[in-house]
Amino acid sequence: MHNHDIRVLNDLIETTIDSADGYAEAARETQSTRFGLTFQERADERRQVASRLQQQVEALGGTPEEDASTLASAHRLFTNLRKSLHDETAVIDEVERGEDHISHKFQDALEDEDVSPPTHALIADAFRSVASGHEQMRQFKQAAQRMH
Repeated sequence: MHNHDIRVLNDLIETTIDSADGYAEAARETQSTRFGLTFQERADERRQVASRLQQQVEALGGTPEEDASTLASAHRLFTNLRKSLHDETAVIDEVERGEDHISHKFQDALEDEDVSPPTHALIADAFRSVASGHEQMRQFKQAAQRMH
């Protein structure tokens, strides 16, 4: 049972690190101070989520993921930011696409009936942070669209 939990958690860790890296890149690349600060806050928050998931993998006797995936869609989407930085709406669109990706990964993990109750509870707690980020980016997107 622990092996399944470890696999699910490591998949989420990889995706969460991708998300943190993407937010950090968005914070560095955006021209907007407001978005830059928000993106950096989200990057820090995602690193904390990854750390909590890594601690659970260790508690289960596993070796936690420590690196982002080089092929994850969130990473690929965020690398497209440089092409669209002159348009704040395009930046927010890219960030929101990354949020869609991580949100789906967490939802899939929450629906996995083979995950133990303690691991499920941790994933549910971490998902609250992910859902909050997703909702914030959706609100940014709506606000940016109203401005154009």
